[in-house]
Amino acid sequence: MNPSRATLSGSPFGTAPDGRPVRRWRLDSAAGVSAEVLSYGGTLHRLRVPDPSGAVGDVVLSLHGLDGYTAEQPYLGALVGRYANRVAQGRFTLDGRAHQVPAADRGHALHGGPDGFNRRVWEAAPDAANGPDLAALRLELHSPDGDMGFPGALDATVVYSLDRHGTLAVDYRARTDRPTVVNLTNHAYFNLAGRGDILGHTLALDADSYLPVDAEAIPSGPPEATAGGPFDFREPRPIGGRIAEDHRQLADAGGYDHCFVLTPGPAGLRRAARLADPGSGRAMEVWTTEPGIQVYTGNSLDGSLTGPAAEPYGRYAAVCLETQHFPDAPNHPEYPSTVLRPGEEFRSRTEFRFPHLAAER
Repeated sequence: MNPSRATLSGSPFGTAPDGRPVRRWRLDSAAGVSAEVLSYGGTLHRLRVPDPSGAVGDVVLSLHGLDGYTAEQPYLGALVGRYANRVAQGRFTLDGRAHQVPAADRGHALHGGPDGFNRRVWEAAPDAANGPDLAALRLELHSPDGDMGFPGALDATVVYSLDRHGTLAVDYRARTDRPTVVNLTNHAYFNLAGRGDILGHTLALDADSYLPVDAEAIPSGPPEATAGGPFDFREPRPIGGRIAEDHRQLADAGGYDHCFVLTPGPAGLRRAARLADPGSGRAMEVWTTEPGIQVYTGNSLDGSLTGPAAEPYGRYAAVCLETQHFPDAPNHPEYPSTVLRPGEEFRSRTEFRFPHLAAER
């Protein structure tokens, strides 16, 4: 392998429950960053990033083999859709017609239903942009009309790309033949230390407000200002600093599991989050075109899932930074719209940048 070039390679990774073969694709960059993506669920299986001394560590939680991903598990690394996050009671009305999505999470729809995009085998191939400076993998999925109760046939395309600076980008596209709702994201669990918990990681969010939720994680009112409270991450501070504070929002969720409203800015990519691990020296910035970011601190991880080296994933073992539109937006006309109509194209881009690598160039 030429370390000065970006490379893309594929290998078998088992057989899905429907009998289709699953492949693992590896993207390598000249910066020493590498990513592995599975065609099952479009899953980000591995993301290896050097620390400032050059030691490489895996910064996302992963499972040992395909059986782990096909079993019940909390969306580790998966592409989720057709609608990421929750829809209250699985119900929404579009153009006067009512639709019902399976309500499998405390009576509500979560991440597109129990047979969402995370449980599909995506068609995968090198993207046209793949070349010496950019490793790029293209994933495609056809979701038929009525799939999990959603109207319209949807064709989704996701491109994972890794550039020579080590930035991992995820580009989402979708088209439909009937009006529908779309909200796509990636559900990677990040731990920049590669072990232990993330309570000592520092987090900063470019967000002045968040969406409070009820005890079932459904938005319960208008955005609430973060200033001065445990949701105030406008400046970097440890994730664990106030996570156990006596606050109803934290108590109901067992930690953070909330959508933060990103500060409005010029159209296009904007910074959403900065995550850093003081111990390893690794840092990550999240840039996105989306209006919100769901911060989830792995509150339900209980040690029953283990990684490739048999290490258990306990509570707060990682943090998810899911760029997306707002939860339950189809039932909130005041939120940014998630409606997609024929002739339109859903577009979204998120980048994961590692600024500590810049000093090494």
